[in-house]
Amino acid sequence: MKKTDVLVIGAGPAGTIAAAMIKKAGYSVTIVEKLLFPRFVIGESLLPRCMEALEEAGLLDVVKAKHFQEKFGAKFVREEEVCDFNFSECHTNGWTWTWQVPRAEFDMTLAEECRNQGIDLNYETEVIDIKINDDETSLTTVRYADGREEQIEARFIVDGSGYGRVIPRLFDLERPSTLPARQTLFSHFDDKHRSKVAQEPNRITIYIYNQTTWIWVIPFSNGITSVGFVGYPEFFASLEGAPEERLRNLILSHPELNERFGDCDMQFEPREIKAWSVTTDKFYGNGFVLTGNVTEFLDPVFSSGVTLASVSAQTAAKLVIRKLKGEDVDWEKEYMEPCMAGVEVFRTFVMSWYDGDLHSIFFAKNQNEDMRKQISSVLAGYVWDQTNPFVRNHEKHVRTLARYIRETQSSPVTAMP
Repeated sequence: MKKTDVLVIGAGPAGTIAAAMIKKAGYSVTIVEKLLFPRFVIGESLLPRCMEALEEAGLLDVVKAKHFQEKFGAKFVREEEVCDFNFSECHTNGWTWTWQVPRAEFDMTLAEECRNQGIDLNYETEVIDIKINDDETSLTTVRYADGREEQIEARFIVDGSGYGRVIPRLFDLERPSTLPARQTLFSHFDDKHRSKVAQEPNRITIYIYNQTTWIWVIPFSNGITSVGFVGYPEFFASLEGAPEERLRNLILSHPELNERFGDCDMQFEPREIKAWSVTTDKFYGNGFVLTGNVTEFLDPVFSSGVTLASVSAQTAAKLVIRKLKGEDVDWEKEYMEPCMAGVEVFRTFVMSWYDGDLHSIFFAKNQNEDMRKQISSVLAGYVWDQTNPFVRNHEKHVRTLARYIRETQSSPVTAMP
């Protein structure tokens, strides 16, 4: 039997950030990861708010050393209209840049640095069962790649298992999201025309394909670019052929993408992900805390996934450290409520994207600079800054501004009504 202060489930960004912070505080940490790294996963465009968590965890320098593509903003395109947000022009003081990363390499970098820091990291290790005692200690049964099973005794568990959702699944905490089901079709392209076509590689570009379907274009520093279509299931059901034919035809149907990627090789057969939005009853319990996508994953449109994973892990780690020191922790007020506050801001922006309100705002003429900076801060991941009206009263501000713009499209947007 192994013994550890903290068992971390999952070696993605949430698990590694939490593990590294707890290890720095002087506690023993064991990570168990079901898959063998490197492994593919989406969520390739980070937000600046992630940088704070990586820095506090001591993981920033190893990521810098990988020379991933730097990201300075987000550009939205609707036919000939362009709305370009720069993270250097934000309401909130914070990081003004981040990275666009092939997640297999990024996650592997974080995981191996945890191992270098003395954390016991176990790949191809599946959690079979968890029993938690009244005193919050736990006994977790794991199965290794060779079929051998072992029990790990821990004082606390951090679940950063992402889409695996280990504790929600084992403890029957999973609940359906309130967001409609959507899906994506995507691949990586050899971006051989990038220098001729793209204005810059240092931002994510989001194209509006139709009112409810959009496209991500995420360039990496290695010359590969991630391209994906996201929309409702009925849109994809209308497409014919195998995945590669379907994605090729979608690329050909879009003049700008066709010029850039029409004759480019795909790095792998296009993949589909469906109905990803899911949530859980609560983000904590006796002897455990949930972090990252294991809590709630919304939608890829504003790249919120890794940010929510990073910040939730950063917050959870600090609370776990306090717990191990014998301090009282109010998990509802100190963890659940702050996590949900950030989720709800992103939820408003996701829903407003699909219902068209954000289209009206992003492509409005004569935009007010203060409002642009406030929105840019949300897009940078600073969704906990209560001095920002688009955080403090997010739903009201987005709805009211969109309505105001539609009613006065020919007039300058000078102030909120």
